[in-house]
Amino acid sequence: MRNIIDSHLDLAWNAMSWRRDLTLPLSEMNHIESAKSDTTFRGRGTVSLPEMRKGRIAVCLATMMGRVPYANPAGIHDVTLDFPTHDMAYAFAHSQLAYYRRLEARGELRIIRSSADLTTHWQAYNATDADFATEPIGTVIAMEGADGIVHPDQTEEWFQNGLRCVSLVHYGCSVYAAGTGQEGPVTDAGLSLLKELERLGMILDTTHLCDTSFFQAMDHFNGITIASHQNCRALVPHQRQFSDEQLNILIERDGVIGTALDAWMLFPGYERGKTSREVTNMQSVADHIDHVCQLAGNVQHAAIGSDLDGGFGTEQCPTGLDRISDLQALDGILTARGYPAEDIDAVFHGNWLRLLHRALPDA
Repeated sequence: MRNIIDSHLDLAWNAMSWRRDLTLPLSEMNHIESAKSDTTFRGRGTVSLPEMRKGRIAVCLATMMGRVPYANPAGIHDVTLDFPTHDMAYAFAHSQLAYYRRLEARGELRIIRSSADLTTHWQAYNATDADFATEPIGTVIAMEGADGIVHPDQTEEWFQNGLRCVSLVHYGCSVYAAGTGQEGPVTDAGLSLLKELERLGMILDTTHLCDTSFFQAMDHFNGITIASHQNCRALVPHQRQFSDEQLNILIERDGVIGTALDAWMLFPGYERGKTSREVTNMQSVADHIDHVCQLAGNVQHAAIGSDLDGGFGTEQCPTGLDRISDLQALDGILTARGYPAEDIDAVFHGNWLRLLHRALPDA
């Protein structure tokens, strides 16, 4: 098995909003919630900490979330994520940070705040006597949508609390930019936030930016830029995906693009709640990885950003993936396509490892 760095997992959202005990074995966690019917994905989870260890997920970018839905006149779109004020989104994000800190105190996670932390973790995880059933999972704290940052001046406070990667918006519009399902520019507050992210050396995650906001952000931000869970519009035409022009900008900046496993992003015309998962499989995931490699002319920019259990379960995963440990199937698929072992290692973890060492503070 190969070590994996997964650049997008909503672990705390699953714990705090869906009341999932992620420390349980996956089958037990799913059994406990199988009687619930409030969403289609109850009992169909793919991610728990023991399952991540089985799949050799050595490091992940784990998110904090919380939105103020500016594009929705009713003020609330999703009761698990949306709040009427930034103060409330800030508090909700802190509750998720507290969850990660508790998991770290219990030895379940190892929060990575610096390049030195990453080196220490990687050495421990790859030691000859490492016990993958108990080794803490390395965790880089990210914020999906920046509404938990009440004002750009507050960014340094979040940095001191361990936040290392930020995206400006999720679905709809934030006070900072326009995202999936909307179109519009980066706002004045968003431009100020970009300056703060660059000053502090934090990673900008461009995932979910609409086209206008994406290109404007690229014009105003000179720091390290990624797309943590982003697929290719050339394969699945939709505003949620990035065009080849956008992907090439990230490649030129030495960014990394994490391929997501949401079936909605893998099959053209997929309708959530209607289309069967049978229409797509793990070969489709490899198609998006390969497309990024073909654009770049090398394997240095393609990676995994699964987004598993990001508001969906196995009902909306490609066939062949029922648990996060099934990500290892990509090894055989890429091998069959002619990718040598060292290139597969780059996709599985090497590219993220290189970028994170470049992006994280020394100590």
